[in-house]
Amino acid sequence: MSEGAGIRTGDLPDDLTATEAGMWQAFRNGSVYDLTSGDFAVDDPHGGHPWGPERTVRARIVCWLLLDGPPALAGRVSALKLAGVRITDPLDLAGGQVTPYVELRGCRFDEEIRLPEARFTTLRLVDCAVPRLEAARVHTEGDLHLPRCRFQNGIRLTDAHIGTDLLLNQAVAYRDRSGRSIAADGLTVGQDLQAEMLESHGEFSLRGAQIGASLSLRGAKLANPYARFALNAPQLTVERTLYLTPAGVGNPLLSGTTPARGTRVQRFEARGGVRLDDGRFGDAVDLERAGFTLTDDQELSLRRVQTPELRFLGDKPGRGKVVLSGARIVNLVDRASSWPDAGSLHMGGFTYENLVPQGPFPLAQRLDWVSAATAEYAPEPYERLAAVLRAAGEDEDAREVLLAKQRRRRETLPLAGQFWGYLQDWTVAYGYRPGRAAVWMAVLWAAGTLAFARADHPPVSSGGHPVWSPALFTLDLLLPVIDLGQAGQWQLRGGWQWLAAALILIGWVLATTVAAGATRLLRRS
Repeated sequence: MSEGAGIRTGDLPDDLTATEAGMWQAFRNGSVYDLTSGDFAVDDPHGGHPWGPERTVRARIVCWLLLDGPPALAGRVSALKLAGVRITDPLDLAGGQVTPYVELRGCRFDEEIRLPEARFTTLRLVDCAVPRLEAARVHTEGDLHLPRCRFQNGIRLTDAHIGTDLLLNQAVAYRDRSGRSIAADGLTVGQDLQAEMLESHGEFSLRGAQIGASLSLRGAKLANPYARFALNAPQLTVERTLYLTPAGVGNPLLSGTTPARGTRVQRFEARGGVRLDDGRFGDAVDLERAGFTLTDDQELSLRRVQTPELRFLGDKPGRGKVVLSGARIVNLVDRASSWPDAGSLHMGGFTYENLVPQGPFPLAQRLDWVSAATAEYAPEPYERLAAVLRAAGEDEDAREVLLAKQRRRRETLPLAGQFWGYLQDWTVAYGYRPGRAAVWMAVLWAAGTLAFARADHPPVSSGGHPVWSPALFTLDLLLPVIDLGQAGQWQLRGGWQWLAAALILIGWVLATTVAAGATRLLRRS
């Protein structure tokens, strides 16, 4: 019997083994072809127990069924549903159009699966042992499910298009020859990409990927300590939220939800750099309880990220850098203990509109946060913080931030500038505490009045001079520009003349500093 005739009539081809014949019939019936024994140790596809001919089919027969299989039995829909089956030789469906539904559970592949440019309706591989999945530019109208599968030489999904959901929950992927565990650059997913409790041993690459709903890496463990990145995802677009948060352990109903208090959880951990530069996230980037183990030259990089909310609530990295340069955030939800130490935080050009601290975050610590991000003086972080505090109605705190900015700037000035800065700080706090000027003015006015009451003060002209008033004379010296008609009418000699000059100088210092502070406040209001 020829193969073509057999397919057209639905008869079994002559060269099938008994196991393959059973699979053939199950395909026509659309039923599950289950070869499991019921013994967990024997049925474990990742274990070392050998599976003999009674559980073995050839990849060529699987491809035959999927690409050009026999017609379904009357009233049935053909589908390939296998459980506990061993598949020998490479499963090569490159460029093929696969119409039947495909679901393989607990299966073992001897060699890689090749799906480049293949097209599926829905493809599900659940808890399978696969040496490698090569699926660049694969296209599915529905889901691609790979939960609990193990890939000894990685996964390639470059430029793949997944119509609805991509599931990698609890999958384990080891690096390929290029060092990548999952290569998914240019990936497009119509709805969710779930990779909860994923184990990645190598670089997980999502450069330029587009996710139509949320990207969940809850409880995932990404390890690539000896290369630059554990997660390399610049220009990633997620229409909703990126979750790098804990996952509940042991209850499948907790998938995609925040674990309730008391639930045993597994947090997200990255041993290696995380790169999300130029990412766009429609709702939020959530780092609740995330752990980052970095080397000195690795980074948690969020350069130029745009998102309505950044929840920076993970554990403080002990080494490496956190980079937020150029990021644009609306709500910054953070915790004081989550930020790295001085020299490890970079925030040049980082903008945010609202601060939502979780737990105590006093202003002194917030100023330390800004200082940690500016190894060299830069005005931007101080001015941004002051603007946010002022918008929240915290005017006094905003003035304290701007005062801290001036004090930090003073450290960069030459000696004469530093002296002038200390003088302004000591007298009126750079104009941010104008009440000090009034106190100094009152003290100097009282002291000058008492002193000049004892001074010898012959008039400049014998006729037409006003009545001597020590109080008005002192006030005329202290107030620049304003002429009260006293300072130019009397002659002082010796120490009195030096005292008058000192009061004039101090008056100019106070007036100049208050004017500068008022100008800064008006310019920012």
